[in-house]
Amino acid sequence: MNKIAIRLFAIPAAVLTSVGSAFAAVPADVTTALTDMKADGLTVAGAVLVAVIAVAAFKFIRRAI
Repeated sequence: MNKIAIRLFAIPAAVLTSVGSAFAAVPADVTTALTDMKADGLTVAGAVLVAVIAVAAFKFIRRAI
């Protein structure tokens, strides 16, 4: 039983260790592109949110009449 328990803890630890050491330095261009993409995504998400709220308000007003 103890060998199984040790293996259950050792396997995930080995996987996490190998993944942790696989990270590499990211070029500045990639970081800039990701930051720009995040800003664009937030802009699009905000526009979609406003559109959904406008449609819901329009439906609410139409139902009240």
